[in-house]
Amino acid sequence: MSHAVTAPNSWVPCRKRSVNLQRGIGGGIRRKAFCVNASSLSLPLSPWLVVGLGNPGNKFHGTRHNVGFEMIDHISKAEGIKLNTIQSKALLGIGSIGEVPVLLAKPQTYMNFCGEAVGSLAAYYQVPLRHILLAYDEMSLPNGVLRLQPKGGHGHHNGVKCVIDHLDGCRGFPRLCIGIGNPPGTMDMKAFLLQKFSSEERKQVDAALEQGVEAVRTLVLEGFDDNITRFNLGQKFKYHKV
Repeated sequence: MSHAVTAPNSWVPCRKRSVNLQRGIGGGIRRKAFCVNASSLSLPLSPWLVVGLGNPGNKFHGTRHNVGFEMIDHISKAEGIKLNTIQSKALLGIGSIGEVPVLLAKPQTYMNFCGEAVGSLAAYYQVPLRHILLAYDEMSLPNGVLRLQPKGGHGHHNGVKCVIDHLDGCRGFPRLCIGIGNPPGTMDMKAFLLQKFSSEERKQVDAALEQGVEAVRTLVLEGFDDNITRFNLGQKFKYHKV
């Protein structure tokens, strides 16, 4: 017999026996699963873990390397998910998008060690690899251009590389890449990453972050469907001049 269950606006964590939902992620760690409660019936839900990469502290606020943090801040504001918990070396917000449970995280370990937080949170909350969405800066994309992809390599991004290492080498997790462009001329790459945007670049990035919120909402609710394909195509030609 099947039961029709409508998920409430809020959701709660419930303890259950540890189950390895995704091979290689945090084996042996006691974890938490999320359930939607409907009267006496509880159905387990698979949450999304949306992680923005960046460096903590005012020194790095607004820099190119911190647009991942900014993406999390925009989602937090749009969805009313407060970032008010510290867990696994990350600033964490627990809430939902629609009826889907969502964890928002900003690792506080600095970029090169952010995988520690991602691996630990994914294991504790039983997040499958396909629901770990990483938002980060991407120099191979023009400034303000976004790209959603279901998997990939690290592209020499130290933060992404660290996350892969702490997911036991698994690369099959989604990414929201936020274009920041390439360093001009012979400018040092590290100096470029820690530089703030020009006024024009800032406008492009702010617009991209707003579009990113909608893209993340679509992905969480509908997965990688035709809407995401159209989103990526539109982003590709966003600043294309005829």
